[in-house]
Amino acid sequence: MRVVSQEVLEKNRTELVIEVTEAEFQPALERAYRKNVGRMNVPGFRKGKAPRKMLERMYGEGVFFEDAVNDSYLRAYRDALTETGLDPVDHPDIEIMEIAGTGYTFKAAVTTRPKVKLGQYKGLSAVQPPVAVGGAEVEEEIGRLRLRNASVQTVERPAQTGDAVVFDFAGSVDGAAFEGGTAERHELKLGSGQFIPGFEEQIEGKAAGAEFDVNVTFPEEYHAPELAGKAAVFRCLLHEVKETLQPDLDDEFAKDVSEFDTLEELRASIREGIRETRADEAKNALEEALLDQVIAGMEVDVPDVMIDNQLEEMLRDMEYHLRGRIRIDLDAYLSMTGGTLEGLKAERRPAAERQVKAALAFEAIAEAEGLSVTDEELEAEYAKLAESYGIDVDTIKKQVGREGLSYDLRSLKASRIITDTAAVTQDGAGKPKAKPKTAKASAKKAAADGEPKPEAAPKPKTTTKKRSASE
Repeated sequence: MRVVSQEVLEKNRTELVIEVTEAEFQPALERAYRKNVGRMNVPGFRKGKAPRKMLERMYGEGVFFEDAVNDSYLRAYRDALTETGLDPVDHPDIEIMEIAGTGYTFKAAVTTRPKVKLGQYKGLSAVQPPVAVGGAEVEEEIGRLRLRNASVQTVERPAQTGDAVVFDFAGSVDGAAFEGGTAERHELKLGSGQFIPGFEEQIEGKAAGAEFDVNVTFPEEYHAPELAGKAAVFRCLLHEVKETLQPDLDDEFAKDVSEFDTLEELRASIREGIRETRADEAKNALEEALLDQVIAGMEVDVPDVMIDNQLEEMLRDMEYHLRGRIRIDLDAYLSMTGGTLEGLKAERRPAAERQVKAALAFEAIAEAEGLSVTDEELEAEYAKLAESYGIDVDTIKKQVGREGLSYDLRSLKASRIITDTAAVTQDGAGKPKAKPKTAKASAKKAAADGEPKPEAAPKPKTTTKKRSASE
């Protein structure tokens, strides 16, 4: 392999002209021949036994060129990156220029990681508001505990807000039924707001066995356009009214729902839990505010492809969580919410850009400070992760790559430099140091999730027509 030339096309975009020599191309041609000879028929030879030279005379010298190029160009491209020191953030665009049995030359246009000029990242200033927990918040949590431990019983009285009702309904618009407007023995909690405005209120006051009509109008912004703004009638039959009975708020309740013996001990524990959560939120908000200052003070021209790749990774994560939590994919979510993929991308793009810039800032700080991660630190983090997830270390190592974990820990060290050197005040009083975030292990870089591995690059055709990496 020989790098014939290296030209900067524009900022963060470089074109390499790379020559693959005969010594490198001939073994690739031989491998291509062995791959294809079994599928080629030649009179006088058993299938798969025809010599390569004969096949090249029959079908042309270039019969094996495409497979040979696909077999060899990637290795040449990777060697060229090593030689030039380029750091790509996306697949290259490949164009074959000249090719013969003695070798070939190709262009590789690649987007590279941008240079970062750091501004101030040490000695920044920020204000952290105090963490306070009100009594009402504690009582709200107590109320949620009572609801989670409540019992439900059928009652022989008219329904009221807070009750669950079991009923049949059949809806119609202008006398015609519509899709999704009919159900049997549907359970609905009155006051939950699950149905369109005005529906639940008309069930209140009705007892089991009652038949009645509910008259409502669909909202103008209703997700089904054919029903938006239309008046509808729902014929209903009420089968059952269920009352939720909450447990008494006393020491026995505390014993039943917790490890504590008294209600006051439970309240104190809840207060401390809320306080810890608020403290974590305040700490994270402080760290984000400091990071915003670092990003605002640095100079970097981020290639669009890095933001695009980060955005795609965010959407993949979103779909993963949607499938895990509510068992739907991204398309179904967009359909339910009336959104579009383009709109979602536009909404999330600023966040993706910030994530890329944050990761570039951490990389630049780590480089400036000479930060590194030792084997001992990696092993300690693997052990911590294994304990946290309740699985053995070897399993964690298979799931979380060493390179990705090292990147995360190095970024964490850079983050700590920002927070540990910051002057942080609480409402102007004192200067407690802000503590850095706990390391979150992952197998990918935050800003370079879309950074290609050379093995994943596209295969070029043996033609002078330029190919995009997406082909």
